[in-house]
Amino acid sequence: MSERAAIIGAGANELVAAHLLSRAGWKVVVLDSRAEDDPSTTTLGWVVPHIARELDLGRHGLQSMHADPWITVPVDGAARLDLWRDATRSAESIRRFSPADAARWPVFCERMAIVARALEALVSTAPPDPLADGIGELTGLAGLALRLRRLGRQGIEDLLRFVPMPIADLLDDWFECDALKGALGAAGILHLQQGPRSGGTALNFLHQQLGGPGGVFRAPRSNVEEVLASLPGIEIRRSVRVARISVRAHRVTGVALASGEEIAAPLVLCGADPRRTLLELLEPGWLEPEAVRAVRRIRSRGVVAQVLLELDREPGFTTLAVAPSLDDLERAYDDAKYGRISRAPYLEASAGGKSVRVHVQYAPYALADGTWDELRRDRLVDLVVRALDRSVPGLSKTVVSRRALAPPDLEARFGWPQGQMHHAELALDQWLWMRPIPELARYRTPISGLYLCGAATHPGAFVPGSSGYHAARQALKDARDPPREISSRISRGK
Repeated sequence: MSERAAIIGAGANELVAAHLLSRAGWKVVVLDSRAEDDPSTTTLGWVVPHIARELDLGRHGLQSMHADPWITVPVDGAARLDLWRDATRSAESIRRFSPADAARWPVFCERMAIVARALEALVSTAPPDPLADGIGELTGLAGLALRLRRLGRQGIEDLLRFVPMPIADLLDDWFECDALKGALGAAGILHLQQGPRSGGTALNFLHQQLGGPGGVFRAPRSNVEEVLASLPGIEIRRSVRVARISVRAHRVTGVALASGEEIAAPLVLCGADPRRTLLELLEPGWLEPEAVRAVRRIRSRGVVAQVLLELDREPGFTTLAVAPSLDDLERAYDDAKYGRISRAPYLEASAGGKSVRVHVQYAPYALADGTWDELRRDRLVDLVVRALDRSVPGLSKTVVSRRALAPPDLEARFGWPQGQMHHAELALDQWLWMRPIPELARYRTPISGLYLCGAATHPGAFVPGSSGYHAARQALKDARDPPREISSRISRGK
């Protein structure tokens, strides 16, 4: 009889892990706190091709959706800069504002695409271990080094130079048009409590170029969660809340639901963030104090709110960005840095029919002067509608309903810690074998049989399903060949 595995969460990562375990012979139950009738949403990011092939997602209707133009930027009132997936078409739009930038655009796109291919090699595999001494690990590192070598001298130099750069420095090296740099620079600070002049923000921008056919664009969306949920072989239970992960003799034994039901399972994969998994769901006392402190230090600062608008007509854009310049983005960050809602936040409005969802950055989770009450939410909506009205004159008169989801609302509704969509900020010190911290970078936890498979693990942002894929493979590998010991730095006996 097959042993049971429990998966906490039902996003792309958790569902990919569930199907891999099911195909390996495990009886899998997926526990989702969301209701059956929650509306399905598209998932942001690039689905790695080998995962799609292994699970045969294409045959079951996987679709990737690319907005085109992928961003529209209002310039000086009536004018607009449109950036398309096609580099030539974008260059024609840029030429109206800067012929010099239009000439540089194709070369910039080509160079970014080469670096993105290097990052694809990194995110398509489990995180490399630079201190590995096993033959398998060393072979993997050698293979990765060979793939990077194929980039050529220019590609390797760009990879090493671009990744740690502030996105503002990268763009200042290439372009002069403020509107162009503002639109591209915004991609470097999405979901980060950093400004465009902060080191390492170019990494966030480059992560959104993964899987592209060339050119520069924003990460696509897909119906991957819907497709994965429709595949047979796993049990998905909705509207259930996990109250506790049960442990005995340093080994996971299952999960306890808020209803009082106990589900026995010698293997548990959790898609929640590490802090919730290890410090809230796990029974106290299993981690060393130093490990508890390390988990608490994982940066997951929420700095984004959402404003939802219903209009009486379509707004006339697909994705509209309010980011006049890099300096404007930096000033917006200055407010959030001190716990204030930005007076002129970065706005990215995405339209679907008459519905508009606005990404509002910077709106910090923790406010210096009070809490997120209804008055603050209303004032934020007012600020957003006024800003959009300046870019799309008359839009405010078409609004028939409006509401704000502040960072605490995103935390409560989606389980994002502090409203941080990626669970752990995508930064150089929380990347590759250091994501989210080195001791947890291989998806294992100090508890035998308990694994992390959420967005806080490698590769994290903009690569849906990959963290779950690597976590499941690690779990299956450990089931065949159990690790000899659990690091004493992060675990303790009971």
